[in-house]
Order: sequence, then C-alpha cells, then structure tokens
Amino acid sequence: MSISRYNMPQTLQRLNCKLLYISASKYEGDWQSAPHLHPFSELIYITSGRGFFLLDGKRYPLEPHDLLIIPPHTEHTEQSIEDAPLEYLVLGIEGIELLDPKHPNEHLLSNYADTPSFFAQLSFLLQEAQGQRQGYQQICQNVLEILLLMILRQQQVIPTSVSTAKMTKECSSIQRYLDTHFSECIHLDGLAKMAHMNKYYLVHAFTHYTGHSPMNYLMQKRLQAGQDLLATTNYSIAQISSLIGLSSQSYFSQVFRKNYGMSPNEYRRQHAKEAKKEATFKHINKV
Repeated sequence: MSISRYNMPQTLQRLNCKLLYISASKYEGDWQSAPHLHPFSELIYITSGRGFFLLDGKRYPLEPHDLLIIPPHTEHTEQSIEDAPLEYLVLGIEGIELLDPKHPNEHLLSNYADTPSFFAQLSFLLQEAQGQRQGYQQICQNVLEILLLMILRQQQVIPTSVSTAKMTKECSSIQRYLDTHFSECIHLDGLAKMAHMNKYYLVHAFTHYTGHSPMNYLMQKRLQAGQDLLATTNYSIAQISSLIGLSSQSYFSQVFRKNYGMSPNEYRRQHAKEAKKEATFKHINKV
C-alpha cells in the first residue's frame, strides 16, 4: 500500500474580500455603452465574442478567455463588435484591489493562462448563485477566494485592502439627496447614475450604511412627512399624498396602514385627540 500525506499549516490567512454579485451578460443592440464607475473591484471574463474595453484612458481589444481586472473608482465601459457580440461573466468584489507593482496601468490578462480550470470555477459559482441551494452564499464566497488565489498564483499581483471612506461619502450624498428631494419622482436607476454606482451595489452599500435600502429609506421619509402634514395641517389625504411624492391617495393609505397599523384619517383623529388632551392638561397646570 502506498500513501501520500500532505499536512496543512495550522493557520491560514483568508483574503479580506466579499463577493457582491456575479452576472452573466450578452452585449445586445439595446445596451447603452456608457462610461461608469463604482467603489468596488470587478473581474470580467470574456466567454465569447469580440470588442473593446475602455478603461482608465486606455482601449483594450477583447477576445474569448481575456480577463479584465477593474479597480475601484475607475471609469470604464465596453464596446462590442456587431457581428461578434461580447458575452462575459462579471464578479463584483468588495474590500480588495489587485495591483501589479511592475505594471500599475495594466488591467487585462490576455488569453488567461489558467483558462480551463478558471472558467470551470466561474461556471460553478454562477450555477450556485442561480440555484441558491442551502449554503450557497458560503460556497460562492469560498469559490471567489479560489479564483483570486488562482490569479495570484499566475500573475505578479498583490491583493490590497480597499478603504470604504469613498463609499461612505457617496452613500451620505444619496441620503442627503433623499432627505431633501423625497417629494420628487425618484427611481433606483437615477440614484445609481447620480452616485456613479452599479445599482445592485448601491442597494448593498446604502443598506449597510443606513440599515434601509434606498427605496425603503425614501418611503420612510415620505411617510414621516405625511405624518407631520396630517398632524399640523387640514390638507386632504389626496393633497398630502401628492405633496410627499406618492402616486395616489389609495396607495398612501395602503402603505401608511402597513407601517403604522392605522389609516391616515385614524392617525389624524388620534393625534388631534392627544393634542387636545395635552392642551387641557397644560391649562389646568397654569390655573
């Protein structure tokens, strides 16, 4: 009998990163190739097609098996050749940046050397994310670390932690905008464009920053304003719903009851009753 045994170190240093999303994309005619940026890293693996990638002032030709490393806060976009549309897989990664100290401006690994096993791991990660079976989040996180380690093994890059300071600044800016513009027509796509963020990452970052998704935070601001107007004015429910940016009186009543357990009119009557009781109490104390 022959046995080969390989002991593992007692301590392992994990990469300080988090998988935000994986997406599979195909370049089609309705895609608007607009430059954008976000405060996290992306890995883009070309599965088929040909085109170009505009990144950090450089134009990279793309073909199958190319791997792009997109640093945080770097404006970029892709352009596809019409008769060979690009298809690619994208990983959004928080907390880490891959730097090449010898070639700091190079972001493309052309015809990536470890293609078969790298693509197999990417495909497995996508399958887990799509299936969402028990424990898939941990499996996806572990596969991400495998993919990053495969890149580190093949390339002279250094994993570097990314500060969240800029992310906090952008989320704070979005919060201030919602605080002052809650009565306007606001959509997630518009907020993402304003913050120069991927909209899925904006939801993640803003929720981490405030405890609410952007649209849930917006609704809470509208309802709080609705409460104030119910308590301090004689405006009708229809007028109040319009003033706080909601589409109809019935929708306002629906979400108000869901959040506060009573209708807007019931809240107004209850507040008036409590205000009258408080005024009577103050009058008695003065006497």
